[in-house]
Parts: sequence; C-alpha cells; structure tokens
Amino acid sequence: MALFVGLGNPGSKYENTRHNIGFRLIDRLVSEFGARDLSKASFQGELFKYSQHYFLKPTTFMNLSGKSVLAVKQFYKIEIEDIIVIHDDIDLPFGALRFKRGGGHGGHNGLRSLDEMIGKEYLRVRVGVGKPAHKSQVADYVLHDFTKEEEEHLDQLISHIAEACMKLATETLTEVKSRYSLKSIEGLLG
Repeated sequence: MALFVGLGNPGSKYENTRHNIGFRLIDRLVSEFGARDLSKASFQGELFKYSQHYFLKPTTFMNLSGKSVLAVKQFYKIEIEDIIVIHDDIDLPFGALRFKRGGGHGGHNGLRSLDEMIGKEYLRVRVGVGKPAHKSQVADYVLHDFTKEEEEHLDQLISHIAEACMKLATETLTEVKSRYSLKSIEGLLG
C-alpha cells in the first residue's frame, strides 16, 4: 500500500503552474488506473484509490497541505514510510527528477507543512521546474504557468514520473533511482 500525494493549489487559476506539477501527476495516475473517488470533506482534498494505492490532491492550498495528508494518514492508518510526495523543486533544472527519503523542506511551504504535521521521513519525488534569476522572484515564478517550450515536454515527463512513482510502490528506492533519475529534460529526450 502507498499513499501518493501530489502537491499543488486548487482552482483553474493555478492549474498549469509550476507549483502544480504534483497535481498533474496525480491526475495522470488517477486517469490511467480509473481510480475511484473516496473524497470526503474531512480529508480536505481529493482522494482516489486503485488496488491498494491511494492518490491525494490536498485542496487546502500548498501552505497547509500537511492537514490533508495527516487526515488521510490517520483515517487509513498509513505509515509515513508508505507516503510518496510529488512536488516541484526550483533547485533542480527543468525536467530533472530526483528521489529522496526525508530531509529539509528547502523553503518549500508545502513540504514545511508536511514536516510539521506528519514528520520528515516520507519519500519525496522532486521534479525540477528551474529557477528564476533572482531569489525575490521565487513566489511569482512557481505560481506562473510553464513556458510554451516547457509545456511541449511535460506530457512525456509526466508519463516518465508516473511510471517511476508506481515502481516506488513495488521496488527499492535504489532500483528506482538508478533507472528513473534525470539530470534535466534532455536526459528524457536523448
């Protein structure tokens, strides 16, 4: 059993933003598997299930994502080791993909909320979205849509990440890292 959590913000305004890459991944997985909807108001998110796996999109907005994850974790008695969080990472170039258990939040408010609510030892799927020229532009950068050029590669990147995520439920982290980690989008295209 695994709980896949995609971080993002609800609403059409944020749908195609860099910050919502986690939501896009969950949408892909739910669509591919025809997962059934288990959403309840108390979960503060959209929750789906396929086989023994759960897929969650917290609707609390990014900064309060931990509330939704905690509610689902407690209700279904899911161990922290079985939680896989997919999120944007500005410290990685666009299209880079890294996997990591635990660690700091690196200024990511969604991860900060999760760390405070459930602890730090969940598995992270870090999706590179690139970085703005100046640190003062970070909030604006992640809340804007991907560029047209980036969008052209997103479908292929999302398919790659979705495949990697499902392997995380059945294979070791080391095996998945060696086959699915990307340094940039060029690694996927080349």
